[in-house]
Formats: sequence, structure tokens, C-alpha cells
Amino acid sequence: MKDLNYQLSKLCRDNRDGSFSTQATRSRILDLVASQLQALGFRRMQPRSLKPKHIDALVAHWQDQGISVGTLKNRLSALRWWAKKVNKPSIIANDNDVYGIGMRTGVAKESKALKLDENKLSRIADRHVRLSIRLQAAFGLRREESIKFSPTYAMQGDHIKLKSTWTKGGRARTVPIRNDEQRQLLGEVKAFAKGGALIPAQLNYVEHLHRYERQLRNAGLKKLHGLRHAYAQQRYFELTGWQAPVAGGPTSKQLTPDQLAPDYDARVIVSHELGHARVEIAVVYLGR
Repeated sequence: MKDLNYQLSKLCRDNRDGSFSTQATRSRILDLVASQLQALGFRRMQPRSLKPKHIDALVAHWQDQGISVGTLKNRLSALRWWAKKVNKPSIIANDNDVYGIGMRTGVAKESKALKLDENKLSRIADRHVRLSIRLQAAFGLRREESIKFSPTYAMQGDHIKLKSTWTKGGRARTVPIRNDEQRQLLGEVKAFAKGGALIPAQLNYVEHLHRYERQLRNAGLKKLHGLRHAYAQQRYFELTGWQAPVAGGPTSKQLTPDQLAPDYDARVIVSHELGHARVEIAVVYLGR
């Protein structure tokens, strides 16, 4: 057992707050947290080492994985417990909104689509990071996919191909190249990456991820998962000819019989292009 895993397990055993179920859930969450912190590059941590940068890195990692709001809240609750037990409660905000975590929901009630702020993007000095963010906006990619993106492998004529080792759940997929703006961006990425990924040669993925997160914070860019929402809604419009419900279009109850099939087909395509195995997940991006 790794040091932090062991010490957090001991912290839980020495502080048996709540029901047996609550204790067991908290212990499992903190064991996961300890392992993920190490995977994110934070080595030789002690329980009292917890800092805001660790909270930010974990939340960003979870959001990038598409973890549900309810699970995010439970994990933050365990982190607050940890911080309180080591007398550092102020390092984690009491309000989940600070971390971009809203109310528990399934079907989207309002659009979370984000238009990329070009002014803030220009404040990012590292071109690797800028190009990764632009790929997220243009193709609906997740953060990790956009960082590990290698144009030599990915560019396949009329589509890009995402390797299973880049994607959530190891699900390889393709995303169509639909317009000249996307082709121009891919040309820039290919010329810049020179056969590699969008990671500086002297850094590994975890090291570059820290740089990526730091540059986004400094530029004031946050909640970039909204770029995937914007991609999903644009694709739905292209495929159906009308706006998604969450963007002001007709709800499922308002669709005509002739619109039902195109609506379903569009949701299947959008779900696939975003890397989701279930068509039902489209309601998070599009509404119902």
C-alpha cells in the first residue's frame, strides 16, 4: 500500500464519524483520491500536504472523465472531511459552484455551451496548450484526447481517428472533418507537432498536464467542458436543421412525427462523436 493510501486509511480508522456506510464510502473515496493524486504526479504526499492545487487537479481530472455531479459532490465531501481532520478546512471551498459543480441533474435544463474566448486564449504562452484547446472546440474532444492528439496517426482524410489509449474507457472512435476551419487547424497542428503529440518533448503527459492547468488558470479559462456542449449542439443543428431543446429548439413532445427519426439519429451520432457508448447521454448536452 502506498504511503498516502495507508495514512488516509489510518485517518479514517482513527476518526469514525458517521454511520458504518458513510465511513466505508469515505474510506473508498479517499483511497481512490490517494491513488489518483499519485497518478497526477503528486509524489510523497502526507495527509497534511493537502493544498488547493491538489483539489483543483482532482476536480479537473474528474470533470474531464465526465463524472456525474452527484459523485463529484460525494468526493468533495470526503475531501472536506480530510481537510478538516488535518486542521486545514480553509483550503477547500464550501460552495461547490466554485469548482463549476452545480445541482444534481440528468437532463440539461439550460445550455452549458461555451464559446471559446479568443482574448483569453491569446494569453496562453504555450502553443501546445493553445492548439489542444482549439481541438477541443473544433472536434468536441476531451482534455486528455486533445493533449495526446498526434496528427500523424489521427488525420485520416475526411475524419480524425482517436486512439484507444487517448480516450475515456479505452473506446477508440472517429470524428468527421466537416469544414475548412477544421482542416486549417489540423494543418497547423500537424506542422507544429512534427509527428508527435501536443506535449513538449522534454515533458511526459502528467508534467505537461500540470503546465496546461496552470496556464488555463493564469489566462482565466475555466469550464472548458462547455466546448463539448457547444460542439454537440452545433452538430445536432447540422444533422437535423433545428436547434437542440436546450438551445431553444423543440422538445421531444413538440417534435412532429417526421422529426422523431432525425432527432434520434442525430443523438446517436452526437453521442458517438463525443465518445459515449449510450445514446441516452445526449440529453446532458442537448436536453430532451
